[in-house]
Amino acid sequence: MEKEENINTPDNEIKKSQEKKDTSVDDDNTSKKEKNEEDQPAEKTLEEKVTELEDKLARTFAEMENQRRRFEKEKEEAFEYGGFAFAKEALNLIDNLERSKQILKNDETIKDSEALKKTLEHLEIIGKDLISIFSKNNINPIESLNKKLDPNLHQAMMEIEDDQKEPGIIIQEIQKGFTIKDRLLRPSLVGVSKKTTNNDKKDEKK
Repeated sequence: MEKEENINTPDNEIKKSQEKKDTSVDDDNTSKKEKNEEDQPAEKTLEEKVTELEDKLARTFAEMENQRRRFEKEKEEAFEYGGFAFAKEALNLIDNLERSKQILKNDETIKDSEALKKTLEHLEIIGKDLISIFSKNNINPIESLNKKLDPNLHQAMMEIEDDQKEPGIIIQEIQKGFTIKDRLLRPSLVGVSKKTTNNDKKDEKK
């Protein structure tokens, strides 16, 4: 019996080429499908989903608690320091009172008179009443005279020669400073002591 010979006719060649292309496409599709399956994460288990939700809830509650604390702090500060600007303006009353007293004291026409004495006494009473009202609202004067200069509370406006005091001691109060609770309302304007020029030269010679 004669063997059938494989004759490569044009039709056979086309058929073989098509089969190769189909095989190649199938291989490519299979490869892509496998790759996509590898890239896609595995589906989360129910336990993992519950854990993730619990974590999100915990973060949400923490953020809400932080916002509540911020709100409470802002509310407290508004209550405690809401009158800060008003208090600062109100200090002008004390300043004007002190200026009035000084003007009266320097007026030669009424100097040493009984009228001046009574007027100054009344102004002194008004000044003390103002300080008392301020103190009741946690607005307190800063102690300055004979104190060491504190940059957090005092502002030095001048230096005054004084050999009886250590350098940097406040010996003159130009304008009284105040605090409101634990905050500085305004610093005290002061004059501080320094050594005399002659003593400085003597120390240099020594």
